[in-house]
Amino acid sequence: MALPFLPGNSFVDPTQRRFHRSQSLGYKNGYALPAHPEVGIGGVPLEVNQLSLEELEELNNKRPTLTYGQAKQAPPEDFIPAHVAFDKKVLKFDGYFKQTVHESPNEYFRIRPVIIYYYLEDDSISVIEPHVENSGMPQGKLIKRQPLPKNDQGDHWHWKDLNLDINVTFYGKTFHITNCDRWTAEFMASEGIELQPPVGQPTDPYTDSRKETAALEAFTTPSTFDKLKQFLNMDRKVLRFYCVWDDRDSMFGEKRPYIIQYYLVDDTVEVREVHEPNDGRDPFPVFLRRQKLPKNRYNVESSFPAVVMELSDHEIKNWYGPADFGIGKSVLIYNRPFLIFDCDEFTKSYLNAKYDVRNFTPVEVSGPASRVPKMDLPPYNGFGSLEDSLQSCLSLVPQPPKKDFIKMLENDHKILRFEAVMDSVKPEDKGRRFIISYRLADDMITIYEPPVRNSGIVSGKFKERTRMTKPGSTPENPQFYGPQDMYIGAIVISFGHRFIITDADDYVLRYLEARPGDFPGCERTIESIRQKRMTNPSQRKVPVKGAPLKIKRTPGDTQRLIQEVRMQLQRDNYLNFGTLTEAFLQYDRDRSGRIDARELKNICHKQNLPLDDDIMEALIAQCDVNSDGMIDFSEFVKFLS
Repeated sequence: MALPFLPGNSFVDPTQRRFHRSQSLGYKNGYALPAHPEVGIGGVPLEVNQLSLEELEELNNKRPTLTYGQAKQAPPEDFIPAHVAFDKKVLKFDGYFKQTVHESPNEYFRIRPVIIYYYLEDDSISVIEPHVENSGMPQGKLIKRQPLPKNDQGDHWHWKDLNLDINVTFYGKTFHITNCDRWTAEFMASEGIELQPPVGQPTDPYTDSRKETAALEAFTTPSTFDKLKQFLNMDRKVLRFYCVWDDRDSMFGEKRPYIIQYYLVDDTVEVREVHEPNDGRDPFPVFLRRQKLPKNRYNVESSFPAVVMELSDHEIKNWYGPADFGIGKSVLIYNRPFLIFDCDEFTKSYLNAKYDVRNFTPVEVSGPASRVPKMDLPPYNGFGSLEDSLQSCLSLVPQPPKKDFIKMLENDHKILRFEAVMDSVKPEDKGRRFIISYRLADDMITIYEPPVRNSGIVSGKFKERTRMTKPGSTPENPQFYGPQDMYIGAIVISFGHRFIITDADDYVLRYLEARPGDFPGCERTIESIRQKRMTNPSQRKVPVKGAPLKIKRTPGDTQRLIQEVRMQLQRDNYLNFGTLTEAFLQYDRDRSGRIDARELKNICHKQNLPLDDDIMEALIAQCDVNSDGMIDFSEFVKFLS
C-alpha cells in the first residue's frame, strides 16, 4: 500500500545521480520545433498520459459552446468620431528648402530648415520655420494650417503620402523631408508604412562662412625664406625633366616628347615641345607658357569668373612643387598625363641635396617603331580628270598635276580621229555614229555625235575631253586608252557606254606609220586600218542611223497603197477644184503641160501623204503610159477618172 504524498512521507532516493531536465525545444532546418519530454528529472520515465500534437490541435478547434453553452454577446462599442479619436495627435516632420539668392557675390543659395506638422483630426498641414536670431529674414509660419492641394485633380496631401528622404511640393515650393519624431515613426509603423532611413540636413554655406569669420584667427610666423631671398638664391636655377605624352589611345594620337622646366625662382612651370627633323609639325617651341601649375585646375568655386581673372593663391591651395616631379612619375597637366623618364645633371644634384633622392635610373619609353599606315586611295568618282582628283588625296592643299609642255608644243593641234558606233541593247541606240578624237598634246579623248535629221537625239559633244581609263584599272596604277587600243573592231568603254571602232582617218594611218615607237603595240591598229582600206566596198556595211531604208512589202501592198492615193487625190479635186483642168493647171507650176516626179511628190505632201520612194516610183509608172517619166494632161485625167 502506497503512502500518501504528504510532507514527511516523501523520501529521497540515495542512488539517484542525475537531476537534469530533458530538452523540450529543438531546431530543424532553421525552424524551432517543440518536443514532448518522455522522461522526467534524472531520466525517470513519465507514466502519465501525454497528448500528441494532433490531439492538442483537435482540442483547440473544439467549440467552447459545446462545453460551456452559448456565450453572451458583448455590447456594441460606442462610435468615436475622428476629431475625437485623433484630437491633439500631430505628425511632426523635419525638412528644409533651398532659396535661390540673386545678385550676391558671397552666396547663391540658402538652406532654410522647416518643421512640417500634419494634424490627423482634419488632415490639415502647416509649415513652420524656426526663428533664428538676427537672421534678417521673415520667419515663423510659412503656411498656415489648412488642407494642401496635391495636384490639379482636387486631391489633397494625406499622411500616407509622407515619408522620409522625399520631396513634397506645397504651393510651388519644394520641401525635402529629412527626419521625424519618435511618436510619428511609431504611428507610421502601426499603420504598416515603412519609413526610409533619415538623412542629414545640409548646412547653409553662408552661415558656415560667417561662423568661420567670427572664429578666432590663428596667425603663423612667416618663414625667413621669403620671396626676396628666393629670388636672390634661386635666380637662373631651372629643373629640367624629360617626359613623353602618350596619346595613342585616342584617334590620330601618338607619343610625343616634351621638356618640363621648373623655375625655382618663382615656382613656375613651362612645357616645351621637342621637334625632330621632318616631324611634320609647326615649329612652335612652347607647348604651355610659363605659369604656376595647379594640381587640380577645376577645384575652384563655380562662381569664379575664369573668363576675366587668373587663378591665384586665393582660389588654388595646392600647386606643383619640385617634390612632385621625379623619374618614373606621371604628372597630370591639364588632363594630359606626362611620364617623366629622365632629367639633367643639375636636377639630379638638386633633388639629391634637397629631398635625398638617390635613384635616377632612366625609364625606357622608346618602344617599338610605330607602323606607318598604308594610305588607301578612294575610287575615282568621275568628276574631272583622274590626276586632278588624285591630287586631293596626296596633299592637304591640292596642286595641279604637272604637264609635259614640250609634248604639248610638239603635238599642238594634232588630233587622231576614229569613227565608232554605239554597242547597246537599246534599239534606239543601235546604229548611232560617233567621232572619237584623240588629242596627241595631252592624251585626252573627246567624243562627238554627228547630227542626223529626224533621229530624235540631240547631237554634238557626247563627252568632254578627258583621259579615259580602261576597265579594271586602279587609282594607284591607272591605264589609259591610246591609239594602240583603237584598232578596227576594238571596243572602247567610257562610263558604261560601249563603242565599236569602225574606221579611222588617213592621217591616223600616216602618223602611226611614221612614229611606231611612240605608241608600243600600235601595229595592230595600223594593220586593221590597212585591211579596211583594201577591203571590197561592196562588203556588208555597218547599219547607220539616218541612211535610206529598204522596206520589204508583201504582195498586194503596193497596189492597195496606190489605190488609196488615187482616192485621196480624187476627193481633193472634187472639193477644191471645179474641173480636172483647173486641178492640172494648179499642179503644173512651170506651165510645161506635164507634171514631173518632184511636182507629184509636192502634191502628195500637201495632201498629207508621205509616200516612200518605192510607192512614188510605182505611182509614176502607172500614170505614165508612154514611159517618158512625165505625166501629161491626158494621163492625169485617165488616172483620176
